[in-house]
This record gives sequence, structure tokens and C-alpha cells, in this order.
Amino acid sequence: MQHNLVRGAYLLALATLFTALLNALQKITGSTLSVVEIVFFRNFFSMPFVIVIALRGGLVLKTHHFGGHVIRSVVGLISMIMTVVAVTHLPLAEQQVLSYTQPLFLILLSIPLMHERPSIQRWVAVGVGFIGVIVVATGKGLLGGSHSTVPTWAYAVALGQGAVGALTTMQIRQLSATEKSTTIAMWQAILMTIATAAALPFVWQMPTRADVLCLIAVGAFAGIAQVLQTEAFASAQVSAIGPFAYCGLIWAALIGWLGFHEIPGVAMFVGGLLIIGSGLWMLKHERPQN
Repeated sequence: MQHNLVRGAYLLALATLFTALLNALQKITGSTLSVVEIVFFRNFFSMPFVIVIALRGGLVLKTHHFGGHVIRSVVGLISMIMTVVAVTHLPLAEQQVLSYTQPLFLILLSIPLMHERPSIQRWVAVGVGFIGVIVVATGKGLLGGSHSTVPTWAYAVALGQGAVGALTTMQIRQLSATEKSTTIAMWQAILMTIATAAALPFVWQMPTRADVLCLIAVGAFAGIAQVLQTEAFASAQVSAIGPFAYCGLIWAALIGWLGFHEIPGVAMFVGGLLIIGSGLWMLKHERPQN
């Protein structure tokens, strides 16, 4: 840990930019190619970057919890698929806002899975956050939004991705008790690539040359974002630089506006403030881990 707040904040903000860019490319390719195909190329072309991270931290594939890696990869794969579906049908900014519900679901899932007892303050934060979700999902076309034709089920998918993402995070925490982070990352990349490659013959759609370039960029941007995020959290504590993860909303709104003519409405901003505000409050009052 370098404890360099400026470096960590800069790298994390830059990581969110590459994440927003890859979501934009997934939105473009998602209109013509199958979701599984996109996820395969994302994992395949991000593999070199994952290997770079693993080599720096000591590449170790030996594990005594292979079943845990399989479960983590299956859940992570579902999360990636839901993300592609969500960004294909939702404005980028709205999908990004709804992805910030992950901390809310972490609290809810910690009750049955970790046997934790959230405080009253955390329950209030969860309530405020989900009020924000309702505002975003029901405010389209009512409070200045320009995307009233977005199907309601797309919001459910985006919200579900937040829940699945929270479950993925909890699995990573459990594996981290005995496994190195680089081991977890490598097994995730390997297993996800194999699983989607096995499904390719059943869903394959011939990509155009432009599609191929987009898919290569999706994988590269995913790998770059992972490298930057890893370096960011190695530079400073999560509680110190965590708020900079919300820069992703700025990038998503700008890319959606400039690239897809998506104009965020008042509902998105109001709901986003409620969701992000609840997340920041929980981050500020995060209990120290032993």
C-alpha cells in the first residue's frame, strides 16, 4: 500500500472512464450480436491484462477451492450478461446509476449469507437508495427524460445486475480469506472464457469488421480498467478513494449524450443523487475490517 491519495483517485477515475467506454461499445455491438458472443470476446481479449496483473502479484493457479472459483465465475458471468442486456436497452447514464445499487444489496445479502445485523442507519441508507431506484425507473418521460419508450423490464435487469454484482463481491471476499486476488482473477478469466466459448456454436452471429474492432476494444478496455482499478486500490484505502468511483456517472452521461443523443432527465439526476448519496454515507461509515 502506497497511501498516495492523489494517485489512487486519478487512477480510479480513469478506470471508470474505460468502463464507460466499454459499456458504450457493448451497447453498439449488443444491437447486432449475441450477448454471449460479446461476453466471450470481452473475457478473451482482456486475458493478457489479467495475466499482467497476476504476474506482478505472483501468478498462482493452485487452489484448494476450485468449486468456489466455479461458483464465483458463474455468478460473475451472469452479472456480465445482465450488464450487456442493460446497456443495450437503457441510456448509459441510467444503467450506470442503477449499477450503484450494489452496496445496498450487499447489506441485504449480508443478513442471510453472513449473519450480520445491519444498524438502523444502514437500513435508512438502503431505503433512501431504493427510493432513488424507483425515481429513476418510474420517472422516464415524467420529469424531463427523453426515453419514455425504454421497456420496464430493462430497469429490472439493471437492478438485478446490482444484486448479482453484490453476490459476486461477497464470493470474492470469502475466497480472499484463503486465495490470492491474482488467483481469483485468473480463474475467473479462464473459466468465463471457456464457458462462453463452449456456448459460441449455438449463438454465433458473424461479426462485421467494425464489430470485430469493437469487440477487441471491449476486451482491451475491460483489461485496462481492471489494471487501473487494481493500481488505484493499491495506492490508497478504499474508504479514501471510493467516492471517485462515481465519476463513472459523469463519463456515462457524456458518452450517452455525445455518442447516442441520450439526454438525462431530472428523474435520473434526482434518483442518482439518492442512490449515490446512500452509497457514500455507507462508505463513510464502513466498519473497519480485521
